[in-house]
Amino acid sequence: MLFRSVSLTLAKGSFTALVGPSGCGKTTLLRLMGGLESLDGGTVRRADGAISFCFQEPRLLPWRSVLDNVAWPLELQGMKREERTQRAQAALARVQLLEAADRRPHALSGGMKKRVAIARALVASPALLLLDEPFGALDEVTRQDLDAELRTLWERERFTAVLVTHSLPEAVYLAERVVVFSPRPARIVADLVTPTARRDLAFWTSPDLYAAARSASEALHGAMMEARR
Repeated sequence: MLFRSVSLTLAKGSFTALVGPSGCGKTTLLRLMGGLESLDGGTVRRADGAISFCFQEPRLLPWRSVLDNVAWPLELQGMKREERTQRAQAALARVQLLEAADRRPHALSGGMKKRVAIARALVASPALLLLDEPFGALDEVTRQDLDAELRTLWERERFTAVLVTHSLPEAVYLAERVVVFSPRPARIVADLVTPTARRDLAFWTSPDLYAAARSASEALHGAMMEARR
């Protein structure tokens, strides 16, 4: 059994982070939300609207330019080239990468590839954005920069976002709500509201962030200790 009595409702336009020990089912839950896996029991109800993913790896097509990678979802929808190019350019501008539109993925840094992946996920104006540790492999400074960009995009556009991360500070920085899961069979052991402070660089070292991250950590460690008994 993967989950035990898990019930989770996401408000439209909200940003929720899912945290828990490795193997507890966070990524599986994300894939269930996106319709990539099916449940053995229970139900997943989704509102209307497009769903986009950002995975741990950018998964860019190496033979296509940055612009064509971002436009690819629109191409699959059958959108005409002129319109999809305009929308892809606008998406790249949103992640401050328009100047790299003609490059190939091999010419990009790790952080730039992640930006391209975000632009591709947002190009179709999704109602729901699912993020599976999108910045986990990056250095801390780059990761914080991209977290800030993602948070700014969400504040401006208010798509519904769900993030899986192992970083409790990142969860608190990005999300309005942090849901903490126990080891498998996973259950929700804490459902925390994050501080309302402005998400700027200073927030990374603020008492508010550390207090919220500590609450999530205590819930997580408590669940893991209980599972070992």
